[in-house]
Amino acid sequence: MNQLIRPINNNDQIWGDANAPLELVEYGDYECPYCGRAYPMVKEILRILGSDLRFVFRNFPLSRIHPHAFSAAVAAEAAARQGQFWEMHDILFEHQMTLEKGDILLFAGSLGLDIARFKDDLEQKALIDKVEADFESGIRSGVNRTPTFFINGKKYEGEWSGGQLLPYLMTVLSEVSSTGIA
Repeated sequence: MNQLIRPINNNDQIWGDANAPLELVEYGDYECPYCGRAYPMVKEILRILGSDLRFVFRNFPLSRIHPHAFSAAVAAEAAARQGQFWEMHDILFEHQMTLEKGDILLFAGSLGLDIARFKDDLEQKALIDKVEADFESGIRSGVNRTPTFFINGKKYEGEWSGGQLLPYLMTVLSEVSSTGIA
């Protein structure tokens, strides 16, 4: 597979304009060191491309090797219920080495979240199911490591860590702008 099987939808965590010519989907794991290295790169891409890019983050917790990844993903989704997904997303990546439950509750407090509600949401089946659905959609789309990126629905097979993702996105943007086709 090299296509995004599940289309972007209202259940996704989306940053940016729905009509942006570029769509970047990341399947990531909050405890993955490679995702941690990709995080500032993605932030820089968002800054540079601005309104030309819509970014979607989907959970792909590799629980067998990252024991806190699944609970961190649920925590991000719980924060989303209080309108703070991206803030929690950032904190989790910026503090990858401290993802115990107590740490996550401290992060939620630092964001000003309603802690009682947050704790309750951490136990909600709907959020657990959402993380599992993200993971399953990744498997069906051919994700086999983290991070995995899709650009306008197609799996990016190039090297992301060598600074090649931004130039590739700029090339795709140029092609979309000149032809109107992604």
